[in-house]
Amino acid sequence: MSSDKIDTAAREQGTAFLPKFDANGLLSAVVVHASTGEVLMVAFMDAEALAKTRDTGLAHFHSRSRGKLWMKGESSGHVLRVEEILVDCDQDALVLRALPAGPTCHTGAASCFYRRLDGDALVRVMP
Repeated sequence: MSSDKIDTAAREQGTAFLPKFDANGLLSAVVVHASTGEVLMVAFMDAEALAKTRDTGLAHFHSRSRGKLWMKGESSGHVLRVEEILVDCDQDALVLRALPAGPTCHTGAASCFYRRLDGDALVRVMP
C-alpha cells in the first residue's frame, strides 16, 4: 500500500488529528453559534491560528488580506469563545462551535450571513 493511501486512510478513518492544509497553508473554518447552530462567519486558519485557538479557547484566524494572525474581537471585544471544533472527513475544513461576545460581523450584524439572494438582489434577513 502506498504512503498516500495510508495517509488518506489514517486521515479519513483514524483517530489522529492530521489537518490537511491547502497549498497556501490554510484550512476553511465555518463558525456556528454553539447554542443555536446559526452560521456566524467563514474564515481561514493556518497552523498558528489553529494552535492559538486550541491553546486559548478564543477563535484566531489567518487574515489573507493582511497576511497575519488575528484574534476575532481583538479590537472590538466581540470575541468568539470556542466550545468545540468539528473536523470534516478529510480534515481540510473545520466547524467551530462558538459563543459570541457581541456581533460577529464587522458590520455590526449578529452574523456575517445577514442577507439572502433573491433573484439578482440581496435582501436583508436579520438586523
